[in-house]
Amino acid sequence: MAALKPEVKAFIIQSLACFDSLAIVAEAVQKQFGIKVTPQQIESHDPTKASGKGLAKKWVALFNSTRARFQTEISDIPIANKSYRLRTLDRMMTKAEKMQNLALAASLMEQAAKEVGEAYTNRQKFEHTSPDGSMASKPTVIQLLPVEPKHE
Repeated sequence: MAALKPEVKAFIIQSLACFDSLAIVAEAVQKQFGIKVTPQQIESHDPTKASGKGLAKKWVALFNSTRARFQTEISDIPIANKSYRLRTLDRMMTKAEKMQNLALAASLMEQAAKEVGEAYTNRQKFEHTSPDGSMASKPTVIQLLPVEPKHE
């Protein structure tokens, strides 16, 4: 197992901090740097694993700062943005229509409608006003009806 250059180490550590799997990181390192690395070699750069406990402090700091930024900066991920998702669904729906795949097009339109209607969120809507628009609640009216006793 050859020693890795600092830029390769940084790439591996940042990828692991972004929750990429060992296989994904290995493939990315192969593509980016032309270096074949083993899953064990990659795992040794993860300070959350037993094999990464001896990692230098500067690499642990890089891992922790990358992980913190990854978890807080959701706006950097395009699919987390509603307008991006809708534009992508629109492109997919247009392609499905051109291919005469109407079932897929209808499914994509339904998904877009759910996205706009916030069907994929945890938000709950509460009605705080009465039907007449006021905040006053209507009193409950109980009407008693006379009942004739039964004679046997």
